[in-house]
Amino acid sequence: MIKKPEMVLIDVDGTLVDSVPDLAYCIDEMLKELGLPVRGEERVRHWVGNGVERLVRRGLINELNGEPDEALFEKAMPIFNELYAVNTSKRSCLYPGVKEAMEFLKSSGVKIGCVTNKAAQFTLPIIQDLGIADYFEIVVCGDTLARKKPDPLPLLHSAEQLGVKPEHSLMLGDSMSDVKAARAAGFDIICMSYGYNHGEDIHTSNPDAVVDSMEEIKSLIDWS
Repeated sequence: MIKKPEMVLIDVDGTLVDSVPDLAYCIDEMLKELGLPVRGEERVRHWVGNGVERLVRRGLINELNGEPDEALFEKAMPIFNELYAVNTSKRSCLYPGVKEAMEFLKSSGVKIGCVTNKAAQFTLPIIQDLGIADYFEIVVCGDTLARKKPDPLPLLHSAEQLGVKPEHSLMLGDSMSDVKAARAAGFDIICMSYGYNHGEDIHTSNPDAVVDSMEEIKSLIDWS
């Protein structure tokens, strides 16, 4: 049983939102414009989780690790940004159980924040369009601070802003990046089994618990 937190911070891509359909569409359209072969949704699914710049680099080389030609990347990035600006939430959707979990957290009186590596220009529209923006007391995006996850700074910043100690805080995420950030910040961490972790089982990162639906946090935490 995890002790009741005073604050819950939640990741976006792979935790709240399945954003891969839109991201894959934009990567493939970008590649077409550059005269390169498309990669498809399944490939892109393994590349998400470290921000769109990293995603574009991976798309260009069709690999998780490595670097594309810098001139090609400089040409590709504006194309992707333009595409994604108008496709942030056309195909994306909340995972099953997310809305119910958000309502439950709200009713339990905990402070709720959003911490993502996605840039603000893409994060704010997607949480607004999918109807969850009003749940959050703070939203920290990939370009809000000098460092992003797996650095603990975004989590510690949120705790400070909302007046909560790290040891009374919980992170909900889906990747090893979330686990590393939570551990470094002194947070408890629960991960979703369905998220984006570059094809690796999230259990191997040893979060405090792994759930198949966000609704399961109701029974994992001592709310008394």
